[in-house]
Amino acid sequence: MKTRTNTSSHVHFYLLLPLFGIVFFVLFYILSALNYPGGSWYSPHQNGFSFWHNYLCDLLDVYAINGEINTARIYAIIALGFLCAGLFWLWMYLPRAFRPNGLNQKIMWISGLASIITILFLSLGDHDKVVRIAGILGVIAFITCSAELFRTGKKFLFILGIICILVFLFNYYSYETGSFIPSLPVIQKFTFLLFITWFIGLDIELYRTVIGQNRLST
Repeated sequence: MKTRTNTSSHVHFYLLLPLFGIVFFVLFYILSALNYPGGSWYSPHQNGFSFWHNYLCDLLDVYAINGEINTARIYAIIALGFLCAGLFWLWMYLPRAFRPNGLNQKIMWISGLASIITILFLSLGDHDKVVRIAGILGVIAFITCSAELFRTGKKFLFILGIICILVFLFNYYSYETGSFIPSLPVIQKFTFLLFITWFIGLDIELYRTVIGQNRLST
């Protein structure tokens, strides 16, 4: 029986691949920030990337805000690619964490994958339109996923998911209205950290659930 469990763990290791996507995303975004020429909307002539004043999306622009060619862009695009690939893989298999499969899970699956694909277009420009479309699809995916977490008794991930949604909506409100704009770059990074934590939790829960289902079947 012990051998079967170990074999099952190795067979389903592919479910943890999103964690590698997240790790590489963080590493390449740090590399991108270190290579950013400079400038922010708060201080156009600053040197380098400012944690307090630059948005993460600044790293994806062709030109840095100080007017120089953005040498950080290639690293930011690679980082975004790793993140989207990891999240796409996670969302492809996420319905397996919830049984039985129903309409809510199909909505979660379709809206989540569509949102992730839309995010890839951030590297091509038209930032505002991409954020709005991906945001609407993402909120649908997060709400339906949170409903599944609540239904299956995964309380911690459910609460964290609700917090992520509320913080995201606050980000969107601030961006559209101009409220709290000086603090928005920091709020954005805090929001990213929350979501990354939630995605890691979802992936680990998916892995544990599939392993548990496999044990019961054997």
